[in-house]
Amino acid sequence: QVQLVQSGGGSVQAGGSLRLSCAAAGRTFTNVAVGWFRQAPGKEREFVAGVSWNTGTTYYTDSVKGRFTISRDIAKSTVYLQMSSLKPEDAAVYYCAAGRSGSITNRNYQYDYWGQGTQVTVSS
Repeated sequence: QVQLVQSGGGSVQAGGSLRLSCAAAGRTFTNVAVGWFRQAPGKEREFVAGVSWNTGTTYYTDSVKGRFTISRDIAKSTVYLQMSSLKPEDAAVYYCAAGRSGSITNRNYQYDYWGQGTQVTVSS
């Protein structure tokens, strides 16, 4: 069992930056893919970015490419999502998730463990 603990988030004006963290509590990440998803009110949860823990390979949805960066700190067993040039449409509850398959996927049902979610608010 992997418990994911999220931190970061908050409120920012459009054009600003925020960083989200996702830490594996009580154990280390091994052989997983870690993804970030977001869900805005009335919308489905959507994939934002993912990283393969073993290889460091990353993948982004088109709407955040060039603005968001996903990274991992192996020593801290933590994954980060650095968000820059934020837009009002980026506002949502953000979730991190870990999948035991180790393959990055945009399908939320292929992730086994989820963080508690953190609110990101972007004002125009």
